[in-house]
Amino acid sequence: MIEPPPWPATPLAHGSVVLREFAETDVSLVLELGEDPYVPLIGSLPAHPTRREAEDWVRRQQTRHAEGRGFPFVIEADGTAVGTIGLWLRKLSEGIGILGYSVSPRHRRRGIATDALKAITGFAWTVPGVERIELCIEPWNRGSFRAAEKAGYRREGLLPAHQEIGGIARDMFLYVSP
Repeated sequence: MIEPPPWPATPLAHGSVVLREFAETDVSLVLELGEDPYVPLIGSLPAHPTRREAEDWVRRQQTRHAEGRGFPFVIEADGTAVGTIGLWLRKLSEGIGILGYSVSPRHRRRGIATDALKAITGFAWTVPGVERIELCIEPWNRGSFRAAEKAGYRREGLLPAHQEIGGIARDMFLYVSP
């Protein structure tokens, strides 16, 4: 296994948010995210997870960095866990860092995703080998692409049938960091 880049020495923060490592206390956030109709389709979190499934998911997030997969963070606002964001390194050999994020439905439309993207983007540029930062967003997800644009990301184009979500190949807008 290749030695992963180091975890940030100080917590990442911007505006209203702090990004931190996953903790056992994040199970309630994970249970909440698992009830969202979309969030389980875009990652490894099962829909309507049991408490045990949520605990297992948190434990997996806690191992991702040591495995060299990336940097999974909890988004915290005012001391409350409100979402997740990650810098994923599966395309690092191509110089690409990939971002993904989700905010709990009851915390959306407050600028949290934008602040989290700004916090993680600054860090992502410090990771050795990252020459480009990408994120993909479905065209219907206006809230998500508005957050990306407010964080300085620009839409590079439409990728037809680019990613399987819910068993269907979906078109995705490709966003890149300037």
